[in-house]
Amino acid sequence: MTPMNPPDRIDQDACYRALCSHDARFDGQFFTAVTSTGIYCRPVCRVRTPRRENCRFFEHAAQAEHAGFRPCLRCRPELAPLDRHWSREDASTILAQQATLWLDDPQHWLDADGNMGERLATRLGVSDRHLRRVFEERLGVSPLQYLLTRKLLTAKQLLADTDLPVTQIALASGFGSVRRFNAAFLEHYRLNPTQLRRESSTRSRDKGQGTTVRLGYRPPYDVAATLGFFRQRLIEGVAFVDDKLRLGQTLRMDIGGRSHRGWLLAEFDEERSQLVLRVSDELREVLPQVIHRLRAALDLDADPASINAVLHGAFPAGDGLRVPGALDGFELAVRAVLGQQITVAAARTLAQRLVNRFGEPMVTPFAQLTRLFPAPAVLAQAGGDALGELGIVKQRQAAIVALARGVAEQGLVLNGSADVPATITALKALPGIGDWTAQYIAMRALRWPDAFPAGDVALHKVMGVQALKHPAREAEAASLAWKPWRSYAVVRAWSAGHVTHTGAST
Repeated sequence: MTPMNPPDRIDQDACYRALCSHDARFDGQFFTAVTSTGIYCRPVCRVRTPRRENCRFFEHAAQAEHAGFRPCLRCRPELAPLDRHWSREDASTILAQQATLWLDDPQHWLDADGNMGERLATRLGVSDRHLRRVFEERLGVSPLQYLLTRKLLTAKQLLADTDLPVTQIALASGFGSVRRFNAAFLEHYRLNPTQLRRESSTRSRDKGQGTTVRLGYRPPYDVAATLGFFRQRLIEGVAFVDDKLRLGQTLRMDIGGRSHRGWLLAEFDEERSQLVLRVSDELREVLPQVIHRLRAALDLDADPASINAVLHGAFPAGDGLRVPGALDGFELAVRAVLGQQITVAAARTLAQRLVNRFGEPMVTPFAQLTRLFPAPAVLAQAGGDALGELGIVKQRQAAIVALARGVAEQGLVLNGSADVPATITALKALPGIGDWTAQYIAMRALRWPDAFPAGDVALHKVMGVQALKHPAREAEAASLAWKPWRSYAVVRAWSAGHVTHTGAST
């Protein structure tokens, strides 16, 4: 195949100026390839800045690798935030953005590469040929080339940061065999995995204390606000937030027909604009999926510059705010139902009772982590009497059981790779779930940046429409100025209004 030239959609000279500043705000926005070394780096790389004539700049790591460059072992491109720029451009650009969002999810890598492009095209409602054409026009690489780079960089991180066997890393990174894994490394990085591990290893591990990796994000990031949001809503035994800027949580992941149960601990390193993640041994086998979920839950891939360009004028104090997500979309959806029309404190009390009654006990190194949130299959079988004894009214009992059955039967997907419009429609078809709840789930579980719960009474107060005849309609109309970042506008409005309740009518 004839090599493709990536579209020149970035200002090369502006990229060089940003490179000279080593500014973390540009991390993941572009990658610098140095022609004299054959290496590509992040903008934050602290090696000596190369001469301008030796630099080529690419929007995506896949473009740099397709052009023949290898990732830097020092700045490690795999640690960079992902590209999550949701533009208002033409349909082809939006299609490419939706496709990369799906390809970034390691849970989809378990399929053979041979049908990945076809599956993705079918999901997006286009032909495989059209999808390839859009990728080549917008990104300069094919969908499978983009996917291969994501898998290789994930494997590179596991080789450097963990002591997982190479065979396990190959499978966890989506390669069907060690032979294919070794061949891809030799072709793209001119090293076999063992050599790369020896040259780039940074791991340090105490047996039984988990595996540690680092994840980058772009500043500004209001860490205190994000952790405060989770602290206000945490369930004892399931999660904790402490004064060391740490978030701990238990986690169940059902992948490939197997259930993995463990814990994670995330600690912010604000000086480096990084998150230090420690994962229990029980979750090491699905570490790429854990990383992906945590990046979404803490909104590490947000692009503050693009968001603030739209929202700063209306919310000047919110430049560092993120949209808090969820490690478990089902848990978030259940809690959204429990929180309908009551305070955050009251909703947390109901969630605590639910966990105490139906949650699975577990042992961890942390006294604060002792239970898992109830599994969908468990709540799908919960009777009305048992839920009613917890203080949950009948309408919400029906919604919880319907949600649980939908997820347990795999007909309802509640994560960032879900089809957002279809999922919102499916949610609203369930008993007891209206637009506010569906939009709230889309905002936090589906990671939709443009969700807007127009019926939220707290938004009405902040927007000054609460006294109008149709406040939801007026709020919806006024919110159009904030597209495509209305989820972020909601968080900023709630912060400005010091919200202590969770929602409006269902």
